[in-house]
Parts: sequence; structure tokens; C-alpha cells
Amino acid sequence: MAGGWSRDGAVQDQIDDSVNDAVAAARARMPRGESAKWCDVCGEDIPEARRVAVPGVRTCVACKSGRDAAVRHSAINRRGSKDSQLR
Repeated sequence: MAGGWSRDGAVQDQIDDSVNDAVAAARARMPRGESAKWCDVCGEDIPEARRVAVPGVRTCVACKSGRDAAVRHSAINRRGSKDSQLR
């Protein structure tokens, strides 16, 4: 049930679009290609188990964790007002 000027199912369409955008962004961040033997950031050895588990890995676990904590993922605000979406 949609209200106002939106059609029925519009809310679910917004939810589906948000999930699809998040999945596409996660896939784009996944490493590709041949794994490195040494971390590109700190130079430490990358364990064989990590290289097998994550093909194309370029960093050790410690450096990847640090980078993930520092990255701010931008999200599209599909629920906010028009003003918040224009920023």
C-alpha cells in the first residue's frame, strides 16, 4: 500500500534498489586477479590460507581491517526528504 502520489509497490521497489546498489558496490570492492605474496601496504607475508580464500588479495588482514575502518561508505538516502537527496 503506497500513499500520496506513489504507486502500489513503490516502497518495495526502493528497498530492492537499495539492496541491489549495496550488492553492486560490494562486488566492485572485491579484489580480482592474482594474489600478492606480500602486503602492498606493510610488506608482511600474506598467509597462503588468505590468498586461497580471497583470490586477488593485495593486503594482509591487519592492513585491510585498518583500511575498512577508515573508509566511509556513502549510501543513497532513498527515505529522506528531497532536500537530503540533493546534497
